[in-house]
Amino acid sequence: MKILKYLILTPIFLLGCSAMILYKGDIPKDVVDARYTSPDSQFSELGDLGRVHYRDEGRRQAPPIILLHGSNASLHTFEPWVTRLKDKFRVVTIDLPGHGLTGEVPTGDYSNEAMVAVVNELANKLGLDHFVIGGNSMGGSIALRYALDHPNKITGLVLINSSGFMRKRIQNNDSQGVLAFRLLKNPWFRAIGEVMDPYYFVSQGLEAAFHQQAVVTEAMVMRYYDLALREGTRKATMKRFSATEDKKYQAQDLARINVPTLLMWGKEDAVAPFAFASGYETLIPDISTAYYDGVGHIPMEEVPEISAADLIAFMGKINGKDK
Repeated sequence: MKILKYLILTPIFLLGCSAMILYKGDIPKDVVDARYTSPDSQFSELGDLGRVHYRDEGRRQAPPIILLHGSNASLHTFEPWVTRLKDKFRVVTIDLPGHGLTGEVPTGDYSNEAMVAVVNELANKLGLDHFVIGGNSMGGSIALRYALDHPNKITGLVLINSSGFMRKRIQNNDSQGVLAFRLLKNPWFRAIGEVMDPYYFVSQGLEAAFHQQAVVTEAMVMRYYDLALREGTRKATMKRFSATEDKKYQAQDLARINVPTLLMWGKEDAVAPFAFASGYETLIPDISTAYYDGVGHIPMEEVPEISAADLIAFMGKINGKDK
């Protein structure tokens, strides 16, 4: 009996010790917001969906594109693209719920469906009736969900190293990927994750996401770190990972995509391996591809010039002329 009691109490004790040793408090929202708000930052109150941070840049009357970042990232990831796109297009980037300067939302709902609702409500407020939508990683999965739910609004779809569909599970993937994503699947880790210092996991996650390590600067690491520590964000992250996993797309879902689609993928992706790309390429009817040698999970930051040029060419075809 004593042994059983010991076995039960020991993990609890170790969790408590870990939480105390690795404790890191939140940074107040106003401090983080002042640090990472730009002159182009805007905030929109979307009722129960919360206050959303976004940027609406470029030519107001030009063809619009909405871009969605990946898990635990922010709209900052698209800055290298925006500088290259805004002379030709209207570019809207969004901090999704639980991320960036949007952070925790009143509903506590961080499902793909909830994020689609936020994107749709903001698009309506901005008067965007028809637009291209694109996303990286988790953002690609949300963009795909949006295209399926609102086919009459979408003129094109851009999937960048997208999650959401695996034709087959990759066996013996020698990359460890993002350690935090694996640990967050475990209730014991989420129990301390809300107060744990995330610096190591931020650093390791960026190292895994970028094949070209020179792109990962100390300023980038600190931005991810500060945004992770923004008041309420770790709580939102724990809730997002503790919720029932969003339903994965099926082959028939991809076959229903009825707009031109650009699939972009870094071939050295350690987060969403390049082998995943084949499912999208095979099943989406009107698809073109742009694959990048020596590039990891985030092409818009690793090879912004080349990847932005590919996107511009795709947008030009959709709009019937070269841009």
